[in-house]
Amino acid sequence: MVRDTTDLYREFGDERLPPGQRRTESFPVLSKGNVPRVTREEWSLRVSGAVEESVTLDWEAFTDLDVETQRQDFHCVTGWSRFDCDFTGVPFTALADRVGVDSDAVHVLFHAADDYTTDLPLDACLRPETLFAFEFDGDPLSRDHGGPVRVVTPHRYAYKGSKWVTGVEFLTEPQRGFWEKRGYSVTANPWREERYG
Repeated sequence: MVRDTTDLYREFGDERLPPGQRRTESFPVLSKGNVPRVTREEWSLRVSGAVEESVTLDWEAFTDLDVETQRQDFHCVTGWSRFDCDFTGVPFTALADRVGVDSDAVHVLFHAADDYTTDLPLDACLRPETLFAFEFDGDPLSRDHGGPVRVVTPHRYAYKGSKWVTGVEFLTEPQRGFWEKRGYSVTANPWREERYG
C-alpha cells in the first residue's frame, strides 16, 4: 500500500509546483563531492544527542522499525521538481519513538558518510512524510541518489534530506549544516522560495 502525500502543498500554497520550479520526469543527480561507497551490509545509523537512549542501528534493526511506502514530490533548490516519487523507508517518527526524544530537543542535525550535514527543526522532522528512504520506485535506492539510505523531505528543498545518512543528532539548540553555513536557507520552504538565507 502506498500512502500519497503529494497534496501536502495545500498547506503551503495553491499550486503543487512551487514558484520558480520547473517540472521534470528525470531525476538529476547533484552532490557536493564524491559519491561514497557504503553497502547495506556495512551501513549503520547512529542516533545521539537529546534522547533517552543513544543507539547505533544496523540494517536489520533499522528495517525492523516501521516501514512504509509514500508517494512524494521532490523539489531541488536548483529549480527542478519531480512529481510522484515512490519512496519506501522508515518514517522519522518511528526512529524518534524508538530512542525517546528529550523534552528540550528542538533541532536535528543529520550526518552523512561523505561528511555532509544538514539541519531541520524537530517539528519539521516529525511530520509524517519525513522518511529515511532505502527504495525508490520499488528498487533499492541507487548510490548516486544516496543509497543505501537517504532522508527525503517533500515539504522542504531536497538539500534538507541528507544522502548516505549515517547519523541523527537531536539538539537542544539549532546548529547549521554544510549548505546552511554557506548561505542556504535554514527553513528551505519551496512555496516561499526560501533558497538562501
